Amino acid sequence: MSGGEQKPERYYVGVDVGTGSVRAALVDQSGVLLAFADQPIKKWEPQFNHHEQSSEDIWAACCVVTKKVVQGIDLNQIRGLGFDATCSLVVLDKQFRPLPVNHEEDSHRNVIMWLDHRAVSQVNRINETKHSVLQYVGGVMSVEMQAPKLLWLKENLRETCWDKAGHFFDLPDFLSWKATGVTARSLCSLVCKWTYSAERGWDDSFWKMIGLEDFVADNYSKIGNQVLPPGASLGNGLTPEAARDLGLLPGIAVAASLIDAHAGGLGVIGADVKGHGLVCEGQPVTSRLAVICGTSSCHMGISKDPIFVPGVWGPYFSAMVPGFWLNEGGQSVTGKLIDHMVEGHAAFPELQVKATARCQSVYAYLNSHLDLIKKAQPVGFLTVDLHVWPDFHGNRSPLADLTLKGMVTGLKLSQDLDDLAILYLATVQAIALGTRFIIEAMEAAGHSISTLFLCGGLSKNPLFVQMHADITGMPVVLSQEVESVLVGAAILGACASGDFASVQEAMAKMSKVGKVVFPRLQDKRYYDKKYQVFLKLVEHQKEYLAIMNDN
Repeated sequence: MSGGEQKPERYYVGVDVGTGSVRAALVDQSGVLLAFADQPIKKWEPQFNHHEQSSEDIWAACCVVTKKVVQGIDLNQIRGLGFDATCSLVVLDKQFRPLPVNHEEDSHRNVIMWLDHRAVSQVNRINETKHSVLQYVGGVMSVEMQAPKLLWLKENLRETCWDKAGHFFDLPDFLSWKATGVTARSLCSLVCKWTYSAERGWDDSFWKMIGLEDFVADNYSKIGNQVLPPGASLGNGLTPEAARDLGLLPGIAVAASLIDAHAGGLGVIGADVKGHGLVCEGQPVTSRLAVICGTSSCHMGISKDPIFVPGVWGPYFSAMVPGFWLNEGGQSVTGKLIDHMVEGHAAFPELQVKATARCQSVYAYLNSHLDLIKKAQPVGFLTVDLHVWPDFHGNRSPLADLTLKGMVTGLKLSQDLDDLAILYLATVQAIALGTRFIIEAMEAAGHSISTLFLCGGLSKNPLFVQMHADITGMPVVLSQEVESVLVGAAILGACASGDFASVQEAMAKMSKVGKVVFPRLQDKRYYDKKYQVFLKLVEHQKEYLAIMNDN
């Protein structure tokens, strides 16, 4: 190669399996998305709180989107592939064939989705054990984790599923197995959802205590006894069969995977913030909180030493950024809640007609409508007498209380478009107030947070972003690439390829700041009062419950 010639560009593919679709991106060495594709995936809800998918359907969608993003590219320039996915449970038999996770014995539906709440009685029994592993999930295990789901399968589908099962995968690990034939699990999924410890491994006494001693007996071969950090290279890379399915070359590096929210955190938290006037510029990366807001919201904070936060998952060692402990707060189904409030309102049909006439999304229309009705006051002040408690699907953090319900106070008889817009605003504010509640719990336990890094679908909504800045009093950093989760997945592939020395180096080079939104500090007093009301709402809900339960 002569001195003047450029080295050929290197590319990485990130694949993200969300709740309703699979997305893929082709990403270059500086973290720029060059191609994007998405494909819906099927979901089944055979009964209330049972949510199922098909691993074959998901893999087929991965193949469709990957083929699309690499079209027209010299495949030799694609160096690595990374997967992330929701933490859903995939069940296969000893020959790696799908097994039914349902009473209908439909083996095509072999995935219990992350948001499935069928295992409530199982998780209650697990929590009653007060086993020491629960310290690492905020003191209380969530029904959305894997141990209660596994116990449910054993107790409800003994013959059709449990006795025949050979492999239980977290969905991200199923994908990396499908690509490489390697059954090694990612430290991320096992530590965050399966009670594995990076320092101590599996705890035999826990599995025996909850009635799943079967795993101990066969040395955890069904749930993983080879564990790798996210971004580590798996086996010999892509198998010839998977390469054919995905439209890539055999042998390219495939990385140990991440849970989807963690990929988002990886894609944003390490960005170089120089020149943006941010206080976190001179602070360690531990002063940053990554908030991944999609169907649900996840709040990812890292620390050098373990911090135990009641009601917040973790501390998990090396589960997102190698060498750092991770705490993960969360709000269940936030994106879905906004849709629920807006679509269930009497004025929704009118809103749809008007938004369509303007070629806008309903949310872009609502944001501009709020600007029309606010008159001289700041838009946030429109909710002075309308307050929402957002836990329509229980509270994940920091109260870790599945039984909590949603609340709205301040309703009137009118149901026009103004009322819908203000209810939407109050719902967005409630989600931001919930984020403030989580941050305060993390700070009380020892975190020191100065800046929010937002990504995910809701970060595209300027009202949602501004409310998070105003209500937390912190600047919000948005990525140059909105699809930060896909950048995170591609960072894994880049690490597996050996093109970067470490995950941290890849994060710094591949995540970029797009925009910074500062809080309107002049409105602080108003939001402090809204926050006081917010905390009162849940206090009152517990009082009402006590009254109704009083014999």
